[in-house]
Amino acid sequence: MSASVAPGPSHVAIVMDGNGRWASKRFLPRLAGHKQGVDTLKRVVRACFTRGISTLTVFAFSSENWNRPADEVSGLMDLLAGALAREVSQLKQEGVRLRFVGSRTALSEKVQQGLQQAESETAINTGLTLNVCFNYGGRWDIVQAASTLVKRGEAITEDSLDKMMALAPCADPDLFIRTGGEYRISNFLLWQSAYAEFVFSPVLWPDFSEDDLDTALTEYRSRERRFGKTSEQLR
Repeated sequence: MSASVAPGPSHVAIVMDGNGRWASKRFLPRLAGHKQGVDTLKRVVRACFTRGISTLTVFAFSSENWNRPADEVSGLMDLLAGALAREVSQLKQEGVRLRFVGSRTALSEKVQQGLQQAESETAINTGLTLNVCFNYGGRWDIVQAASTLVKRGEAITEDSLDKMMALAPCADPDLFIRTGGEYRISNFLLWQSAYAEFVFSPVLWPDFSEDDLDTALTEYRSRERRFGKTSEQLR
């Protein structure tokens, strides 16, 4: 293997798409798909841990998702609160550090407290960092970073902007996976994905398995990551 071929990603980002369609195919309410998606996320977190991935970032709720039917949005909020209550203790034992990335201003006080408590309880863990992007949008992220610099009177440069992004201090994702058969990034990690390798899976998120993850990892390892250089330079 040449030195330019990626050995394996350290940071994986996933757009968990297809929950609603998974439920509709089974004549179930859309929320049933989201509940199944939580179980899939639990499996994928453990699979990433055993495969040496140090950071997993998932798109759980976008800033545009507020436009969905009110009952679905309410159900998603309840699902998040319930998942936090059930899963944080286990994640803590497994060495997972939880971070919630996104604007919290529109979230209820109950949800905000749950996010903060989950982050605090897992803050010392070093096994795997799980970034859950909730009420997040890539454009919002860039704007909030630039606004912070302006308020501080600091110059806006690539380096200073990068340090103010909501995902900081995490390194940029190496591999970006989107499930559900769609071929777009939907305002997710616009800044951070500049040099990510993209893999689009046709599998709906609730059906996404460890084998599907391995397929994406194999595809990633077959890529040559040049970062603007030539193959000859890398060799």
